[in-house]
Amino acid sequence: QVQLVESGGGWVQAGGSLRLSCAASGSIFSINVMGWYRQAPGKQRDLVAAISNGGSTNYADSVKGRFTITRDNAKNTVYLQMNSLKPEDTAVYYCNADVVGERSIIGIVNYWGQGTQVNVSS
Repeated sequence: QVQLVESGGGWVQAGGSLRLSCAASGSIFSINVMGWYRQAPGKQRDLVAAISNGGSTNYADSVKGRFTITRDNAKNTVYLQMNSLKPEDTAVYYCNADVVGERSIIGIVNYWGQGTQVNVSS
């Protein structure tokens, strides 16, 4: 099995910064796309940012210019640097990864972390 563990969430005032981390562990051969999603109460879970194993990135329009996604393939870890935070960024942030297991039979399997809370106050 593969586990994704997020860290770095917390409380900040508007304009502040946080860095989220997500470390993948388990029977992993490789990880293709890794990304961050967020979900506020009563709303759907939306993509925030994603990064391929080659370093290509994709961002939601609402976070472009403020958030930066990076990854460390040697550590199977993805990061989300969040700057200029706004109250509307408040949500539970979930790590997501497409994983090829060491003895993969069916190919790529998608995994989710448990989520980390980010609260941005005005």
